[in-house]
Parts: sequence; C-alpha cells; structure tokens
Amino acid sequence: MTGEEYIDRADASLDAAYEAPMSLAEYVDAVLETPQVAAHASKYLLDAIEDAGTRTVIEEGEEKERYRFFDDPWNDGEHAILGNTEVLNDFVDDLRSIAAGRGKEEKIIWLDGPTATGKSELKRCLINGLREYSKTDAGRRYTVEWNVAGVDDAGGLTYGDTAATDEDDWYESPVQSHPLTVFPEDVRTELLADVNARLDDHVPVRIDGELDPFSREAYDYLEEQYRREGVEDLFSAVTDPTHLRVKNYLVDVGQGIGILHSEDEGTPKQRLVGSWMEGMLRALDSRGRKNPQAFSYDGVLSQGNGLLTIVEDASQHADLLQKLLNVPDEGRVKLDKGIGMDLDTQLVIISNPDLAERLDKHADSKSEDPLKALKRRLDRHEFTYLTNLSLEAELLRREILGETAVWEPDSWEQLEEWIQAPLSVTVREGTDSVVERDVAPHSIEAAALYAVVSRLDPTDLPNGLDLVDKALLFDRGYLQEGDERVDADEFDFHDAAEDGERGIPVTYTRDVLATVLYETRDRTHPDLPVEHVIMPEDLLDAMVENLDDAPVFSKGEAREFEERVGVVANYVLDQQEEDVLDAMLREKRVDEDAIEEYVEHVYAWEADETVENDRGQETEPDPLKMKVFEIEHLGRFTEDDFVGDRPGEAVERFRTERIITALNRHAWQQRDEDFAVEDVDPHEIPVIDAILGSHDWEDVRRAYPDFEPDQWADPPTGTETESLKETTIRNMVDLFGYSEAAAELTSRQVCKQVSHRWD
Repeated sequence: MTGEEYIDRADASLDAAYEAPMSLAEYVDAVLETPQVAAHASKYLLDAIEDAGTRTVIEEGEEKERYRFFDDPWNDGEHAILGNTEVLNDFVDDLRSIAAGRGKEEKIIWLDGPTATGKSELKRCLINGLREYSKTDAGRRYTVEWNVAGVDDAGGLTYGDTAATDEDDWYESPVQSHPLTVFPEDVRTELLADVNARLDDHVPVRIDGELDPFSREAYDYLEEQYRREGVEDLFSAVTDPTHLRVKNYLVDVGQGIGILHSEDEGTPKQRLVGSWMEGMLRALDSRGRKNPQAFSYDGVLSQGNGLLTIVEDASQHADLLQKLLNVPDEGRVKLDKGIGMDLDTQLVIISNPDLAERLDKHADSKSEDPLKALKRRLDRHEFTYLTNLSLEAELLRREILGETAVWEPDSWEQLEEWIQAPLSVTVREGTDSVVERDVAPHSIEAAALYAVVSRLDPTDLPNGLDLVDKALLFDRGYLQEGDERVDADEFDFHDAAEDGERGIPVTYTRDVLATVLYETRDRTHPDLPVEHVIMPEDLLDAMVENLDDAPVFSKGEAREFEERVGVVANYVLDQQEEDVLDAMLREKRVDEDAIEEYVEHVYAWEADETVENDRGQETEPDPLKMKVFEIEHLGRFTEDDFVGDRPGEAVERFRTERIITALNRHAWQQRDEDFAVEDVDPHEIPVIDAILGSHDWEDVRRAYPDFEPDQWADPPTGTETESLKETTIRNMVDLFGYSEAAAELTSRQVCKQVSHRWD
C-alpha cells in the first residue's frame, strides 16, 4: 500500500472506534435499545471476556474450556497467558459473582504466584482486550463532559438558545463518570429497572453512587444559576446539550484502567486518587473551600474508575492495601475532609509469594492479627508454573524466537510435531561474523520436558509410571503403549499434589539456551557443520551444570532437579530412536490403502456382508488377504492360528475385540452422521495405529540383513550400511525437518546405543 492508503486505513480505524457526542436523552435511548452498553465495571469486564468466546484445551490431563480473551487474539497472541486455565476460569467465575452481586462484592481479586508464571501477561492481556472491546459496537464505553461557559454572562443564559461553539470550553469527567449517575437516584432506579427488563442476561446492570466531585461541581453551579433565573425544568436546563453531552472513549491505561506500578511514589492519597493543585486552588477562588476542580485525579483509583484498577507488585504497596478495604463494598474514597468520590471499579492486585508472607507475619501471634480484615477481603488465585509439555515448549519458543501465535492444533500428532520441531537461530560470533545455530529436533522438547518434570509432585505417581509419564498424561490426556491406551481420568493426581508450585522457571531455561547458542561445540565432521548443531543432550547437560550457580534454587532443589534429568534423557533418546527407525524403514511402511482394505474386510466378515472389489462387484470378504495381513503386518499370529485360511478362535477374538469394537466405538461417537467404514481413520483403532506408527530393530534386521550399526559413524564403501545411512539421513531431513548435520549426529548416537545390543 502507499502512504496515503495507510493514512486512509488509520482514519477508518479511528472513525469506527469513535462516535460523535450525543445528548443525555439520545444516550438513554441507546441504552434502552442496547442495555449492555450501560454495564457497570465488573459486568463490562465479564462481557469483554465472554465476547471473545472459548476453545477446548487439555491441561493436567483434563479437557477444559478456555476463554480466548486470555490468548490475546488482538495482538496475534503476543501477551497470551499460557496454561493456568483453571485459575483464569476461577477468576472469571469470581467476576460473575461480583457482577451479579452474589455476595462477593466486597472482595479484592488477588493474583499470586512465582515469577514467570503469566501474571504480568494477564495485566497486558486485560489492557489489550478491554481496549479492543471498547472499539466494538457492543463494547462502547461512555462518560460525560460539561460546558458552563456563558451561563452568568451579561448577555443572558445560553439554555435553549445558543449552542457553545468553542470546543475548549468542554471538560470531560476526569474519572470517567457513568452518564446515568447524572440522574437523581429515584429516577435512576426506575430507569435501571426498565433497562434490565430489556436485558437478556443473568447479570443485571447496576449503577450505584453519584457524579464525581468535578462533575458535581459543574452540575451544582449550573443548577444554582438556573434556579436563580427561575427556570422551572431545572434538570432539563442543567443537562441541555449546550452544557452536558455524552461521549464514548477508548478504554486504556489512564482512562478506565488504572495501574499502580512498583516504582510509583507519593503519599497514599496521591497514589490512590491524586493531589490538590495549589495554583489552581488560588485561581478558582472558591471562597475558602477546596474546589474539586483543582484536584489532579491522577491516582490509580481515579484512572481506573468505571472499569479496572490493578495494583502491580502489591507487596511494594502493602501500606495501601488496608486503605483499599472499604472501596469494594462502600464504593467510595475520600479526596479530602467532606469531599468524597464514588467509585465503580474492579480491584485486582498482583503479587509474588512474598506478599502472602507479609500478610501472615502476625498469624501465629497471640494478639489479634491486625491484617485479618484485609486477608478476609482478598480472594486469592494462585498462578503456577506450567505443567504441560506443549505449553512449556510453546513458551520457550516465544522466549527464544519471539513467536506469538497461540498453538491451536487439530490433533495430538500435530501438536507433537510442533513440540519436537527444530530451530534455526542466527547469532553473532566475534565482532563481525554471523553464524546459524541449528537447534536439532527434540532439543526444545527436551528442555521443556525437563522443566515440567522438575515441577511435578512425585508422591502421587501410580505404580509403573514415572514423572515423564505423568507429564505426557497431563499434556495428551492419555498414554499409549502399543495398542494399549490408558486415559488420565483413570488416575487421581490431585489429592495432595503440589504440581507447578515450584521447579525450573522458563527464564532459567531461556538463559541457559541463550548461553549455549553462543558456544561452538567440540565436534567435527569432514563435510557437515556439526559444531554448530545444538543437540538435546547439550541443552540438558547445560541446564544441569548451571543449577548450582543459579540463585533461584536452593542446594536441595538443585540436587533434586539434577536427579530428575535421567528419565527425561531416556525419553528423548527413545524419541530420537523412533525418528531413526521411521527414516530407515520409510519405504517398508505398510500402505494405508492395504490397512483400509483389511479393516473393510474384517467389518464385512463380522457383519456377514459383502465388499466391493476393483471391478465394482460385490464379493465375500477375502479370508486370505486378512490372514496375510494379520501374520505379516500385524505380526500377531502364525499359520498355526488358522485352519487353512479360516481364522482360529484367537484370531476371531482379536478381530472382534480389537478391530470391531474400535469401529463400533467410532460409529457411536459419529452417531449423528451416516457411518461408513471408509470414513474411519485407521488411527482410531489402537492396534492399527500401532503398526502405522512404530517399527523395531527386528524389522530393520529383516529388511537389511547386512546392516552393521557399529559401522554407522564411518561405514565401509559399497556396504548395505553405507546405503542405508544415506537413505536414513535423507528421510530424516524430509520427514522430521532435521538438517543433515543434526541427522548425522542423531543417527550416530542412536546406532551407537543399538550396537551394544545388536548381536
């Protein structure tokens, strides 16, 4: 596009976000037509979250509905909160109770947890989401602005005659006062009843409190002037469009969102609401009283009035927390003696675990705990470290490459591919040379899995499972061993588990990887740049070696985490071995058409039906084809299990229990649609999926009888090992995205392990 076209795009964006100011009557008509635009703070926040919709995720082995709002979709996921879905859902449930007035109005939402768990991302996500929602028709946010110019001019009143022409005379409510607070309380009550009768929602609109002090000053001044003039319809006079109009605003920090940062200073009142401006007090000459028009209104509650107030790093502002006690239930804060300001804001505080320690410092004392009232007001939601492998891998790629798009895979297979994918990172070596670092497949997976394993509680492991198994259950929701599948709901990991409360943070892994990227590996190859390849074991070794020097870990934690690396290394080696086997036997893989044909024949055999042959004729299912498939491809039976071509009892039982049952399960899952065997994905049948996706070294031995794994590093010319190595390297590059150098190192390592047991 040209520069002018970009200017036009910007114009269109702003034109869509802003409306022309309207009269109070026009605003009321708009509210009666679209009641949600009048939502109070907690309801507006809830509406914004729900408006973005939901998606299904698996976390800790359970399927959960997740609000897309927390994926930061407006910024391509840049500030998405990965994981902690249950915590976020509880946060939304609290909002729903608060918005509906169901007993939690006095609560301050407290988001607690260690560093690098997503709390800061939540703050950014809230800002982005509310800003973008306020640009939509459903999310319009309104306040009032005043014009008192000319009311006491010698030329007479401006009511009903001459509209103000100077835009500089309009002053917006400095704290985003809700337009309906202009109405007297009895009229507002009747109006809200009318609004809620039209609202198709379980959460009614509630507007409590009065105009802010600045706006009240303008209102009272206008009312006094018109009363002196004997005007009868005072409210109409004061709220005439020449004096009052309703305008929409884009929600942002400082306008509907207040954020108190750790470095913000000032007295408690300055930080909370603002300060008096001495020069303005003198200029306004308010006859000895403090005129609210001379107040700065730049405190966090003033900025967040109308929507959201966030106290970041709350332990740095512990002195303010007790002063916030009455804000949620009373909805009011003082500017000065006799001058108060009504508030409508959702209070959220964010802290590391040190705040909990400060709040509990008097818990064991014999005297009355002075912080008890504060603790009773706080509704705590604890963020934890990620315990899903895929989420940790996604987060690590974000940290290293700046990738932001939220992963939404169509299947576990696709998610597994993303977890295991390689990276290519450009780094500067020396003063003027740039090199590509090749992060081999499974390297990010290894680092992410190690971090997750360090965070899992081992005390609730069932017999036969290790921490890697638990991590995989949390991520997939099941474990697959051959054609045997075990679902996560068969285990109970939640009785006394402390999963995610401690462990290796992503920042540690990121820093280790950043260091490894700048190191040249001590290995060589005559043709391939293997010194620039980072292997999974390189990362795991570096993570373990740096545990003792990292200040975030105690000595005991360092020892404990070091002991957990073994199961991760073994799992990753198994994954590498699968890659090498699949690459070696790619050309020997069972054709999926043959599998589909077998499934069709078995289904027809069991149902006593016919199948259609290549000529379009209906024939009996072929017993020989089924027998050959079961012996040669499935490897489950021998000639002794058949009588001629007819299946024996064991084969019949296998077909019925392992093939037909899976087909019937699929038919039940698809019961709202017409079911046909050809619609079945072979992967739906565990025993078939096993032969589609797995090989073993006996298959290699049968296919390549002259293969010698101990010759792999430097195979003799003209040997089957040399030929197989060339094929394997090529297939690893093609199938899994390995570079030639990474494929060389990986296959060399796998074959070295295999050579010990080959004979």
